[in-house]
Amino acid sequence: MTSYDLITAAADNLWRMKLRSILTITGVLIAIAAFVSMISFGAGNQQYVNEQFEKFGLLTTMQVFPEDDKDKSDSVKAKVLNDSALALLAQIPGVRLAYPLEAFEIVAKMGDSTATLNAQAISSEVAGTTAMSQYVAGTRFASDSARQAVVTRDFLKRMGIEDADSAVGRELVVTARLIRIDSAWSAIISDRDGAIRKRLRGIDRDSIFEPGYMMGMLRRETSEALRRFYSGLMNNRELVTETLKIAGVIPGRRESPLRVEQVVLPLATARRLNDSDISMSPASLMSSFSSGNLPDMFAPKEGKSYSKVTLDFDPHMPFKTVRDSVKALGFKTFSFAEEFEEIQKMFIYFDMALGMIGLIALVTASLGIANTMIMSILERRREIGVLKALGADDSDIRRIFLYEAAAIGTLGATFGIILGWVIARIASFTAQSFMRKEGMEAIELFATPWWLIAIALGFGIVVSLLAGYYPARRAARLDPVESLRNE
Repeated sequence: MTSYDLITAAADNLWRMKLRSILTITGVLIAIAAFVSMISFGAGNQQYVNEQFEKFGLLTTMQVFPEDDKDKSDSVKAKVLNDSALALLAQIPGVRLAYPLEAFEIVAKMGDSTATLNAQAISSEVAGTTAMSQYVAGTRFASDSARQAVVTRDFLKRMGIEDADSAVGRELVVTARLIRIDSAWSAIISDRDGAIRKRLRGIDRDSIFEPGYMMGMLRRETSEALRRFYSGLMNNRELVTETLKIAGVIPGRRESPLRVEQVVLPLATARRLNDSDISMSPASLMSSFSSGNLPDMFAPKEGKSYSKVTLDFDPHMPFKTVRDSVKALGFKTFSFAEEFEEIQKMFIYFDMALGMIGLIALVTASLGIANTMIMSILERRREIGVLKALGADDSDIRRIFLYEAAAIGTLGATFGIILGWVIARIASFTAQSFMRKEGMEAIELFATPWWLIAIALGFGIVVSLLAGYYPARRAARLDPVESLRNE
């Protein structure tokens, strides 16, 4: 018998038992629909995560950190992440850019609104990377010395502005308070209200050579000098103001995986606002006082260390190669590509769990196929006997029943895929409507890729064939004489 003959015979037999066939196909249909709709949820989430990683260029971005001293032995110090280290990182094969993202405090004024916040400085080259060029409105600043700024949507909300497009081109006044070391020394030696003279008059000359009195006096004077030094640094800061134009608006922290401050300034413009003699925050300054690490505080600016450096590398370069090169220099790394691999594994497990639920339903439906085929054998014993009497061998009989099982699987899987897609669309519409109602960005949580359609169709046919194999084998082994005699 040819394949055409077998297909025609299978269709005729299913049509002859319409109700039973429809019920059996419906069982497969529901199982495949459940399988497709559940896997669509996992595939949609995976697709959304993939798009976000690619959109922000995270797969080609790596964070570099200095190692902790506590992880090193007493004789080995952790390497400092300074400009020299920055130059070495930039020379790693495949690395296109290596840049720090250090923040400094400013006061930003826009219209009648004022806010104290942190600003970040980046070069125009860095502003052109995928990770930093996700503009909601406008574009990046023209050059490193441009009197322009890029702000986040969080900043605009803080200023009471909802429309990002309306903010582009508006004036932004930025003020920074620069720390000057001269003001700190002046505070120590200044004799306001005759305080130094009063302390000199308070010295007990008869006891000055006594060790206990001398040590106590030194402690008091040292503490007073440090207090005056810190007060001079913090309270006598120089105000520097720049009037800038907003060039672009980028997503806020909740919308972007990158930790970007609310105001981003061109490199040269930021240097004018962050030209302190001591480039330290008050918290770091207090830490230096408490740890006794004052020499680092007075180190030249170019010798200052960074808490974090970002690498932008060639997408054709494996991130593991770049990571190993960075670790060989003595630094720690955080790679979004590494996290992406872990997330992909998690999605595989998630899809497998959802797929198992759909497969359980499909296995249940396969029992219905087996039952239908066995009932069909009992009802068609005479037909099988006649076919064998006319020359059909066991393999022909087996193939007739297997083609019927395959037809049930194909029809059930095809309509099941369509129903699963419809369920996924309805669920997606409902989820997006809820997100919009809650003021959230409506994201697509369901997807039905071609690989899912192929797998669902394949599963439907294979499971049906497996379910029909035993009845087909049983039909093939029927004795034609016995079949005809019983009829």
